Amino acid sequence: MPALSPTMSQGNIVSWQKKVGDTVSPGDVLCEVETDKATIAWEAQEEGYLATILLPDGSKDVAVGTPAAVIVEEKDQVSAFKNYKPEDAAGKPAPKQAASAPPPPPPSRSQAEAEAKPPKEGVAVLEAQPPTPGPAAAKPLPTPKPGDRIIASPYAKKLAADAGVSLEGVQGSGPNSRIVAADVEQLIASGGGKPAPADAAVPAAGSGKAAAPEGGYTDVQLNQIKRVTAQRLLDSKLTIPHYYLTTECELDRLLEAREALNVSLAGTAKLSVNDFIVKAAALSCKKVPAVNASWMGDFIRQYHNIDINVAVASPAGLMVPFVPGADRKGLLAISEEVKALAGKAKQGKLQPHEFMGGTFTISNLGMYGIKQFAAIVNPPQAAILAVGAALPKVLEVEEGEFAEVQVMNVTLSCDHRVVDGAVGAEWMKAFKQYIENPLLMMV
Repeated sequence: MPALSPTMSQGNIVSWQKKVGDTVSPGDVLCEVETDKATIAWEAQEEGYLATILLPDGSKDVAVGTPAAVIVEEKDQVSAFKNYKPEDAAGKPAPKQAASAPPPPPPSRSQAEAEAKPPKEGVAVLEAQPPTPGPAAAKPLPTPKPGDRIIASPYAKKLAADAGVSLEGVQGSGPNSRIVAADVEQLIASGGGKPAPADAAVPAAGSGKAAAPEGGYTDVQLNQIKRVTAQRLLDSKLTIPHYYLTTECELDRLLEAREALNVSLAGTAKLSVNDFIVKAAALSCKKVPAVNASWMGDFIRQYHNIDINVAVASPAGLMVPFVPGADRKGLLAISEEVKALAGKAKQGKLQPHEFMGGTFTISNLGMYGIKQFAAIVNPPQAAILAVGAALPKVLEVEEGEFAEVQVMNVTLSCDHRVVDGAVGAEWMKAFKQYIENPLLMMV
């Protein structure tokens, strides 16, 4: 199993596109693999013949580097792998026909003498292994007494609480008789252990498990995209010092410009408010380049390209394809690219070069009527813009004169290690200026 994306550690095999015995050429699609980002075609790198498939359609959570198939050079070698199994690929020798390894070194004198003697009937001949020293004698550990303080690892305590068993009197196998997870698993498997006190049986907050409510429930299995997205978002909140800046933008001029442009396009295309937001964000990153950056541990990397990711909700999970060079593109080009990328994301057909990258992200929930929200920074980026709905509001347009205008709340989530508060405020000022004066985007 190859790593089909930089963050991929495991994948699911959706379906094989080649059958055993088929000819394989460089560039041929071997199978479809569901990664942490999308379903990607696994292409062959060498020519030959597919001798056997070790992991069938639907194989889940296959670690990168796991043998998935065998490709041989000659067609007459295919039959030698008819009964070849995954465990054979894990360390056992392959069939002789497919072997092309150099001959083994000559045996030592003691090995030659041993091989010269015929084995006894019914006894398997095994390769000699160096003797394994036995464990050193250990002093007997004292048996815990009732009432003694229980010394156990946090994970062991969690397992015991989830299983509803008490650790009182359990002999730990860890250092200083500490109870470890293996001790609890053995206790549960053996059916031992007293029931835990009522308060101990309740899962700890955040453990992910809770008592089943009355009326039943449905467990929804996670695919690779949702599993990895969940882990990345958790890591972001735990490791990135977030802070948030919110401002209100008037939209009347932008809506008028959008309507006029759509009339001029005469039905050939239709610009959305989100297209203006993408353009405004890109130009703001150009004006305040410190936001278009990443934290790299011991330095900050500021990007010269401005590639804007757009969060898209798809049946498989949250996807963030990006528009490359958005600051240099017109509104119509941005509109066409966003529509195409969103369509591919919803169909699960995004290619790696369309989502692996980006320097700034926009998450827009305005179409759902959400007034305001704060998004989680998409690492390794330094900021993400959360966009709310356009809503009517009465404002004083001139002294003593009031009017109803359309306003939109936006919130910038920043990585404080990269973007200081004043820098984030400068970016928001530039963004508000572009939104409220859309003709500036065309200068």
